Amino acid sequence: MPSTKHTLVALVEDKPGVLNRVASLIRRRNFNIESIAVGHSEQPGMSRMTIVVDGATTAVEQVRKQLGKLIEVVKVSDLSDDPIVSRELALIKVMTTSSNRSEIIQIVDIFRAKIIDVAAESVIIEVTGDEEKIDSLCSLLRRFGIKELARTGRIAMPRGASGAVRLEPEEEAEDEEAHPQRVKKARPGQ
Repeated sequence: MPSTKHTLVALVEDKPGVLNRVASLIRRRNFNIESIAVGHSEQPGMSRMTIVVDGATTAVEQVRKQLGKLIEVVKVSDLSDDPIVSRELALIKVMTTSSNRSEIIQIVDIFRAKIIDVAAESVIIEVTGDEEKIDSLCSLLRRFGIKELARTGRIAMPRGASGAVRLEPEEEAEDEEAHPQRVKKARPGQ
């Protein structure tokens, strides 16, 4: 079976230990997590987790099903075959001198990135885009000396109105039946 990158998006309860349980489950299945990004969602008390793993489609489907069985995971979707919008953010600290600073600024402009901090011997660059864009920028900046690099990993959403990773009212009722031990969360408009 061919191995490919898969983007899983999970809607999880915003509670301590959830990230650890999700990461442990994936680790036990012997997958390498390429990236994992977690943040608050549009629904109070819920967080959106975007996980990129490399593996065979059938094995990733098993992981998706296992994630769905965790109490704190409300919904999980594999967006790998869906049209999605995905982005990554990187902060790159690059060594500069007075002789190469203008060249670095030109490269930053070409990539539509921003210089967000300037010091006597370095600049910090903020860039947003897909993984390939960030890899390309880093490749060009390496010759100047990358002192530090921080990347968020991929975050993703399905395009358009369909395929949204959120709890619809009928799913919320099913979820309450399947997991009565969950405390009902206040939803907007309730």
